[in-house]
Amino acid sequence: MTALPIPTSGWYVLADARLHVSTVEPLSAQPDRDGFIRCDISIADGRIKAIAPRNDRPVPPRAVDLKGRIVLPAFVDCHTHLDKGHIWPRMPNPDGSFMGALTAVGTDRMAFWNAKDVERRMDFALRTAYAHGTRAIRTHLDSISPQETISWDVFTAMRERWKGRIDLQAASLTGVETIRDGAWFSRLAERVARSGGVLGAVTYMVPDVVEMIDRVFSTAMERGLELDFHADETDDVEAVSLRLIAEAAIRHGFTGKILVGHCCSLARQPDADVLRTLDLVAKAGLSVVSLPMCNMYLQDRRHDQTTPRWRGVTLLHEMKARGINVAVASDNTRDPFYAYGDLDMLEVYRMATRILQFDHPVADWPRAVGAFPAKAMGLDDAGTLKAGAGADLVIFRGRSWTELLSRPESDRTVVRAGAAIERIIPDYSELDDVVGRP
Repeated sequence: MTALPIPTSGWYVLADARLHVSTVEPLSAQPDRDGFIRCDISIADGRIKAIAPRNDRPVPPRAVDLKGRIVLPAFVDCHTHLDKGHIWPRMPNPDGSFMGALTAVGTDRMAFWNAKDVERRMDFALRTAYAHGTRAIRTHLDSISPQETISWDVFTAMRERWKGRIDLQAASLTGVETIRDGAWFSRLAERVARSGGVLGAVTYMVPDVVEMIDRVFSTAMERGLELDFHADETDDVEAVSLRLIAEAAIRHGFTGKILVGHCCSLARQPDADVLRTLDLVAKAGLSVVSLPMCNMYLQDRRHDQTTPRWRGVTLLHEMKARGINVAVASDNTRDPFYAYGDLDMLEVYRMATRILQFDHPVADWPRAVGAFPAKAMGLDDAGTLKAGAGADLVIFRGRSWTELLSRPESDRTVVRAGAAIERIIPDYSELDDVVGRP
């Protein structure tokens, strides 16, 4: 595909673009069977000035004729682990299991995670995501002592360095048992607050889990912090911390944003328990993100020559039907929790479509990589194409969902603030001196 002649400044029109009805404000035109409307997008001074249905009009002046190519808003990736990224070459997961990943990451963290190491790998990851068309990322930061004294300073520097290219957020990541040390957890929360971060924790069914969840909520409310949990990343039907988080949000009258990731065990529980949990999650106003690639990789992995029998994803369809804000995201990238991935949200959406069946009908599922995660992150001007918003979008070669989701679209055009960026995907060899070569 020849590079599109996108002007570097001034006013121009992206003519005959296919826009999905879920990604634009309502238009007075009938969509095709895939939900697309062919439109002209007027862009000036880095912002969208107008979007109008094509209606077989002549191609306007100063136009780039897209000939019906799909255009999506720049992506929002609300659950990643940039501090873990790309350590696989020096610390692989010995058996692909969840516990194997925990052990390998813990060993690597203690041995290698100084500020320079985390910075190099994080910068590599951000350059990759940017080239693929992502404009906002939330990363979890391992905050197990003493790592919190290293990674949060790196994050604040990276957020400033990437300002204007990627809106970068961070959430603390620490196991529920560490919260028992109230003084330490208070200091962590203070560090998160100073860094403009989100307070987070991994919840699982320890005997005092309710007390620890309450401590997370009260600590967040004291400091005006939002919350982000890892919950129930297991097939154990007794893992119900998603329900406990929802109950705590209601009990505390928490009014800030809460994002909960994984929630895998919900798909294994009896229907009555599922319905009870979903009703509470809706009442509490939680957002939920599923991580389809990583969870398929880790969940139900056995070592007795047995094929995995479930997908590891949570009940997004049932949640969305109740008005719960839901999303999908990248999660881990080339580390012991997931040996693959490239922070490419098109790949995430393509895999989610197949794993979670985001099709027939597509409905508004494209919002799961745009407007829905943007809402969870509190980003008002992201994930939707509309007049007045920044001209941050991705132009693909595909003209239908089956074309778009059948190929990697490695020749996509990424437009930020109205100008096409130079898409340079960093080579893995850049990290050879950091993580070693295979």
